[in-house]
Amino acid sequence: MISKEIANLRRDYSSKKLSAADVNRDPIVQFEHWFQEALDSEIVDATSMTLSTVSPEGRPSARVVLLKGIESNGFVFFTNYNSEKGKHMEHVPFASLTFYWKELDRQVRVEGKVEKISSDASAEYFKTRPWKSRIGAWVSHQSQPIPSRFHLMRKFAIKAGQLMGQEVPLPDFWGGYILKPDRMEFWQGRPSRLHDRINYRLEGENWEITRLSP
Repeated sequence: MISKEIANLRRDYSSKKLSAADVNRDPIVQFEHWFQEALDSEIVDATSMTLSTVSPEGRPSARVVLLKGIESNGFVFFTNYNSEKGKHMEHVPFASLTFYWKELDRQVRVEGKVEKISSDASAEYFKTRPWKSRIGAWVSHQSQPIPSRFHLMRKFAIKAGQLMGQEVPLPDFWGGYILKPDRMEFWQGRPSRLHDRINYRLEGENWEITRLSP
């Protein structure tokens, strides 16, 4: 049952508007405009996005990760290849991303195929991570059970001692992915729940733009 207190939680949206006539013909360029506005608005964790994957059994799974790059053909993020999401994308190479910037009453949905980026590109990004984060990538067998936090921190201390004063190499089980969209939707909150929704769908080499009912 939905409690009365939760059911009565609501607010109206009235910050901006979105028109199919005004958006860029390229959804990634349109995303870059909105993303820059989110950064200019000093939104905390504007790069956070919900990555949704599907298991080999067809079960959906979602978690929040960080956007680390915008290319002309997609969105880049990094993770452990042996993590749950990594195994999902190995078996089902399609995923979705959801960005939500509540301060701007905006949401962006991205759907498409996922591919690993090159090991050279992954290594280049890995070098920019803080030293301790690079050590953490080595000692965390992401998504696997561990007996305690002490167990994890002990592994971290041992690995840090082994690599103290050295360059931390890229693990062969860690790297980047690019999600190449074939569908993107831009949602702008509007009054009376009559929100603006502009949908892009890739048809051949061209993007078809349509307005969707809220």
